[in-house]
Amino acid sequence: MSTLEAMTLDQVVDTARYPLSELGSAEGQAVVSRARRELSALGCTVLPDFIRPVLRDVLREECSAIAPRAHFDLETVNVYNIAVDAALPRDHPGRRTFQRGNAFVARDRVPESSLISRLYSNEAFRRFVAECFGLPRLHELADPLSGLVLNVVQPGMEHPWHFDTNEFTVSMLTQEAEDGGVFEYCPNIRSAHDENFADVRDVLDGRGERLLRRLPLHPGDLQLFKGRYSLHRVSPVRGATARHSAIFAYSERPGVIGSVARTRQLFGRVLPEHLAAEGRAVRSDQLLD
Repeated sequence: MSTLEAMTLDQVVDTARYPLSELGSAEGQAVVSRARRELSALGCTVLPDFIRPVLRDVLREECSAIAPRAHFDLETVNVYNIAVDAALPRDHPGRRTFQRGNAFVARDRVPESSLISRLYSNEAFRRFVAECFGLPRLHELADPLSGLVLNVVQPGMEHPWHFDTNEFTVSMLTQEAEDGGVFEYCPNIRSAHDENFADVRDVLDGRGERLLRRLPLHPGDLQLFKGRYSLHRVSPVRGATARHSAIFAYSERPGVIGSVARTRQLFGRVLPEHLAAEGRAVRSDQLLD
């Protein structure tokens, strides 16, 4: 076992600042309360330097080493991830299309010994995330490809405006772009009962500056985000350095596996688990995506 593999959670995470194993303490309750307030008001919270700064280079190097394993497929998409030729009214925001140029390293290509993999599977980390979102419990995805992924945005590419399928997202920047690659979002621009097409259209047409927030992120920061109702994107990456971020996917229900179509879109392949689970997904709302 390497020295890195033998490191405890306390050595990886700044547990003096973020006491994952002592959430009942005054310090733990203060961190959770702040996260909940910001998630409620803004749909997002950032925990700076969640990973100890001395491990930033390790975090970057580990993820840079697996970035070439990403599946890349340049696609024409819209914000709802529905067919771009769907029959929609002329002024519908779903008629606006973008080139999605980000790529994903699947979970089965992320070494179990890596920092992001060990963090993803850590029970104390998972309990902490659940507490911040105000949920009783979270489960790792049963999906062998999409539970933990590395998102790669190469120079000249972007992750265009979209909504998430899941109500919440947990991510960590592992490598900053030289220029660009800024996380931008519109907090709670829609709800489970109202798509609010007018404001979405304004953002896509460049008239929605009043609705936008730009979030400075640095390697090792932990980001908790409610992306189901907040339109968001990673702006075009410029310069010579790609933007890398780890995405930790959890679910309130055990046994969650992605659909065949979405899995093939993201990773270029499906496994027997996806075929066996097809058709069993349950929707929490009737929004477009």
